Amino acid sequence: MALFKKRTVGRPGEWYYCLQHQKVEEGPECPAKDRFGPYTTRTEAEHAMETARERNLEWENDPRWHDGASRPEGE
Repeated sequence: MALFKKRTVGRPGEWYYCLQHQKVEEGPECPAKDRFGPYTTRTEAEHAMETARERNLEWENDPRWHDGASRPEGE
């Protein structure tokens, strides 16, 4: 008996954004390394790239993470 079974069919109501195919999927169709999610709605999954961009900008501009000590001068 296998300890871990590979789930090939997604659960209804789980939404993912596939980075490889650049499309929204209901349930995981592609490997985890190629997707964002799960999201609770299709709309959330459709905006996954925008959400990631916004979070990256917030992190890049967060003074708690950039004390200036690790950056070479001029950057």
